[in-house]
Amino acid sequence: MSTSKTQIIVIGSGMNSLVCAAVLAKRGKSVLVLERNDRAGGCIRTEELFPGFQHEVMSSWYPLFVSGGAYPELKDDLAQAGVEFVSNGYSTGIVTPDGRSLVLRQDIEDTVRRIEAVAPGDGQAFGAMAGQLFGQDAALTFGLLGNSPYGWKIMRLLFSEWRKRGMDGLMQFGSESIESYRRWAERSLQSDMVRAMIAPWVLHTGLGPDEACSALIGKLTFAAVVAGGMPVVRGGSQNIVAGLQAIIEKNGGRIQLGTHVDSINISGGRATGVVAGGTTYEASEAVVCNVTPPQLYGKLLPEAPQELRTKAKAYRFGRGCMQIHFALDAPPAWRDPELLKAPLVHLTESMENVCASVVQANNGLLPSHSSIAIGQPVAVDPTRAPDGKWILWLQLQEMPVQVKGDASNEIPVPADGRWTEALREAVADRIQARIETVMPGLSASILGRRAYSPADLEAMNCNLVGGDPYSGVCSPDQFFWLRPFAGAKGARGHRTSCKNVFHIGASTHPGPGLGGGSGFMVAELLAPAR
Repeated sequence: MSTSKTQIIVIGSGMNSLVCAAVLAKRGKSVLVLERNDRAGGCIRTEELFPGFQHEVMSSWYPLFVSGGAYPELKDDLAQAGVEFVSNGYSTGIVTPDGRSLVLRQDIEDTVRRIEAVAPGDGQAFGAMAGQLFGQDAALTFGLLGNSPYGWKIMRLLFSEWRKRGMDGLMQFGSESIESYRRWAERSLQSDMVRAMIAPWVLHTGLGPDEACSALIGKLTFAAVVAGGMPVVRGGSQNIVAGLQAIIEKNGGRIQLGTHVDSINISGGRATGVVAGGTTYEASEAVVCNVTPPQLYGKLLPEAPQELRTKAKAYRFGRGCMQIHFALDAPPAWRDPELLKAPLVHLTESMENVCASVVQANNGLLPSHSSIAIGQPVAVDPTRAPDGKWILWLQLQEMPVQVKGDASNEIPVPADGRWTEALREAVADRIQARIETVMPGLSASILGRRAYSPADLEAMNCNLVGGDPYSGVCSPDQFFWLRPFAGAKGARGHRTSCKNVFHIGASTHPGPGLGGGSGFMVAELLAPAR
């Protein structure tokens, strides 16, 4: 059975897929998006877990999108579709179990002053770091992240930077880019509190503070959040999915749900379409795949060269993640009331504790003192909950995929190491008790709690292998132009072994996050802006 022909088929409907399809449709291409699940959005999943409360089950924050390459082209169309990004003037903060805290506004200069007030010298160090990131190194860093790694723009960028810096300057940039966060922090920061405040941001690409590249990732992510804030979509992220779908459909494209693609049809070295459930969907120009490397080269393109299939099989996924969502009868009783204004607060004892928790999770242990990202979407968007109520969005990025034991020897684990409902809830109990140390009386205000283990997350989105929310760790061998892997003949960047099949998503450059970067880059390849 065969359906009508379209120009470009996009497999999967996550952020990168929707951005790619929306840009292509706007530029005159006929586009068909095929999604295996019963809803579009990938890791964008808004649900009313409890009556009147709109929870983001997985992803939530949009600093990467509003500062990325696709947003200027889609901004007006999204606004017409009713999509509104909102911020509240605050960015992030830290709280420690012993009661210390620091809250930051969405302002570099104010952040320098606030840090300087609690840690003399470290505020100036942060200011110098931010100045370098957004000044001297901005063109090179953001150019590497924002452009296709094998395009002429990158060649021109590197040549221009070589002329300005010389070879020694480029080597210095490279050396600083692969440094570990711990090494940079111990050299540049004097306060344990400030080191601990930045350290958890390293986790947001699946790295740990002792790993290569973690200094660059931690500094860049933290400084970008301070500068740009943590915007959310008013009313819930389902609105951006609906908005992107409206752009696609307005321009003649369509999204088809409940359609699992089994394979890509290849003829004469080119893709001619895909097969899904016995139905052939024809594509006259290209097939774009938002999948992991093992899915692409192990299932969709099984006849790819052996070298690629071997590299795809060896592609490394990271630690698991847990999400825990609370509906509260009232805002939490933070010891510092200003914490109620912070969109995302990290709870940890120290940088060393973050390092230790990563090692424990990597060794298959439930961490004894997990680093906790505590999101407060209602602080930014009051429409998410009934008047006077509150939501806590918790993310735990140091969880083992296979559980071998508990670092505290308190929680029994299944003999087979699999995540069960009982294990998930026992971990959630530990985390609830941990955050109650900084939110006295929390338990009495809980109207509902819903937890998702690494196994639950993978069940919702097959790209989250082992519950890894970043679809592959961003270590140097799998990052920038080396993502998803390097030295693969016939497959570079977003190109694959088949010349009109393209690879997008968190497993590809520029990596994970709700930026839509890879989708926009491939749209630019397939339909360059006039």
